[in-house]
Amino acid sequence: MLAPECEKISEQNSLEEGKKAVFWGKLLNEISRELTPSSRIFLRTLFCLFSFILGMGSSAFQEVGELSEESTVRLIADGLPAVPQPKRLRLKAVGDIIPGTNYPDNRLHRRKEELFAAVEPLLDDAEIVFGNFESTLTNTTVSTKQMGSGLVFAFRTPPDYSHLLKEVGFDVLNVSNNHSFDFGDRGFQDTVANIERAGMIAIGEKDKIVYTYHKSTKIAWIGLSSFPNQNSILNMPHALALVEEAEANADMVILSIHAGAEGIEAMRVSDRVEYFYGENRGNLVQFSRRAIDAGADLILGHGPHVPRGLELYRHKLIAYSLGNFLGYKTLATQAQLSYSLVLEVELNERGDFLSGQIHPVRLQKDGIPRPSDRGETIELMRYLTQTDFPHTPLAITSEGQILKNETILAESQERIDTSLIEFFVPTGVAAP
Repeated sequence: MLAPECEKISEQNSLEEGKKAVFWGKLLNEISRELTPSSRIFLRTLFCLFSFILGMGSSAFQEVGELSEESTVRLIADGLPAVPQPKRLRLKAVGDIIPGTNYPDNRLHRRKEELFAAVEPLLDDAEIVFGNFESTLTNTTVSTKQMGSGLVFAFRTPPDYSHLLKEVGFDVLNVSNNHSFDFGDRGFQDTVANIERAGMIAIGEKDKIVYTYHKSTKIAWIGLSSFPNQNSILNMPHALALVEEAEANADMVILSIHAGAEGIEAMRVSDRVEYFYGENRGNLVQFSRRAIDAGADLILGHGPHVPRGLELYRHKLIAYSLGNFLGYKTLATQAQLSYSLVLEVELNERGDFLSGQIHPVRLQKDGIPRPSDRGETIELMRYLTQTDFPHTPLAITSEGQILKNETILAESQERIDTSLIEFFVPTGVAAP
């Protein structure tokens, strides 16, 4: 009975009312995009009833993608503007990068352009490319590290390597990690300056939020770690205050977190504090979820030197560790320490996860990355995601696609639907 009346009102709408119809249609489409079919029908019926009362007509409740050819022609004839495409961001991210060191001895490649040659194509077709730079770009001669035990390392990469990083495609580099101050404040300042001089963005300076723009989207970047002289996740009030400030001043907030235990024994992640040689490296699960509650949209983790599982929390993606990406004659490469990846992520304008892709990479014995057609990283991350986060609504295919798990989402949505129906429908009235 309602449908014919709504259609009749739609035909009588003026141009302004038609514009309102499209607006409300887009709103309904956004609200109902993840509802179950029965709930979607129920919600659309409610909106149509309100439409009938307000005189806006059912055209307000046609999803944009479901407009009939006749309706589309009528809209064009009426001179309505085309519906704008939703804003999306495609980002690619990698883990730890050490292109070689000349301290305490020379371990630099004779032809540095060969370091990224095999994987450079994997960094293409993204609007932003991110990496964790775990060395320094300085000529400072004195290190602050007490070396000699075999457990402490200092890395120093020639400043002109910054141009190589830019040439292969990097846009944003994190400098908040346990090697940022290998050569003191001067070495750190040199590193930041050389990254910026090459045309890239350096994130991770203490108390600093870096803002960039992608088209009309303002993105806030914060580099964090578990170390006291940086933006430390161990000082949760301070770290979350930075996230809240970023959320208030940007459309999207992306966090880079260098934390967690290290090595093959550190592939698993759970809601607990992690330690490495007695040092508190933070509770990544707790902090990541709290950060998202405070306004973060994407979390890119690194530091454990191995890939870890993924989690989708409140529609936001958490990558707990991206592993090693390049460690020429510096990083260990045995077993899973050599498993690497380029993580591709697509986000909507609110920073919600839409889809992703794991591009598998394998480090050679010398630490140089090459694409892998065996998919070891994919299988490892599938296993870790399913084991550590069995209820997270993500599915990773054998080809490395990262998709929303509609079954888990539907179960979660069903609980939300029940609550909505109980709120809107009086007791004793049967819902559709």
